[in-house]
Amino acid sequence: MAEIKIENVVKKFGNFTAVDNANLTVADKEFVVLLGPSGCGKTTLLRTVAGLGMADGGRITIGGRDVTYLPPRERQISMVFQSYAIFPHMKVYDNIAFGLRMTKVPKKETDRRVRESAEMMHIENLLDRYPSKMSGGQRQRVAVARALAMQAKVLLMDEPLSNLDALLRLEMRAELKRLLNDIDATTIYVTHDQIEALSMGDRIAVMKNGVIQQIDHPTIVYDRPSNQFVGGFIGNPPMNFMSGNVQRDGGNVRVVVGETALTPAPVLQSLLGNQTDVIVGIRAENMETLREPSPETIPVDVHVVEPLGSQNLLTVKIGNDFVKVATHPDFRVSADDRVYLRFPSDKIRWIERDSGKVIYG
Repeated sequence: MAEIKIENVVKKFGNFTAVDNANLTVADKEFVVLLGPSGCGKTTLLRTVAGLGMADGGRITIGGRDVTYLPPRERQISMVFQSYAIFPHMKVYDNIAFGLRMTKVPKKETDRRVRESAEMMHIENLLDRYPSKMSGGQRQRVAVARALAMQAKVLLMDEPLSNLDALLRLEMRAELKRLLNDIDATTIYVTHDQIEALSMGDRIAVMKNGVIQQIDHPTIVYDRPSNQFVGGFIGNPPMNFMSGNVQRDGGNVRVVVGETALTPAPVLQSLLGNQTDVIVGIRAENMETLREPSPETIPVDVHVVEPLGSQNLLTVKIGNDFVKVATHPDFRVSADDRVYLRFPSDKIRWIERDSGKVIYG
């Protein structure tokens, strides 16, 4: 078993808290992605798990063994770095074999593991080549093969694809997902690329300012974010947020967005309490776009049309908020045309204005 438990972990640099009371459990053989913007603490947390930086508080266990203050070599982990970190003066074979030789793995076993991991990464024909004679994608494959050869129960990956161009990143993403499904390692993968996170991870942990905001299955994080930050960070385009004014008339509650009043579900009406303002969140693809007015539609004028092949992306204005709307490519409109939007009630996320917390939806 190689379950990883991160309990109340804190990591500071002077007076700056890079990781603030992080709690995360990665099940045996699970693939969890740490996702967030630059500087959010995800790499610091990964390095703390690896032992490259010691925690200032909390506890880390791997397979039930407390490793909080153990050096990296005693944690039985493998790590793939963003910068490849392969030796330029060594051939590919020797780079992959380096860790095995340092841990005194017998020569015959070392050769078997090197060739097996090279074959898994489709670089078996490059074993006699120096890194300077290889592309960035090939070098990244060497770095991954070196980690795989160690056959560690825990694999830590720090933005391994960020230095690759878009097409190669797409190819490597699919290969890594296939590979990680085949091996028996527990994996933590750090990235700022939401597409990598959504497409690869069993679960995603979204971080901001050293704090884990939400941990869940990718589809849940995308469709039901826990707060405004998560909704605004995940998705391309990100979730739309509009100002809503709460109006009460006896027992009836309405939320006015732009020029249109929406009727919240009864359970939400009680959750709104005495709030006078709320944020209405909805994704671009979840709005119904009509050419003619209909009950509970919002009239909007199109400001920008972006044809993207698989869809058209419209920019419209609702009240004081610019909103992105995704339509079918056959729904043809031009700038300054008027269209009508309907918000399906099950797709609206109602958000507390002050805290940014999703209160319903």
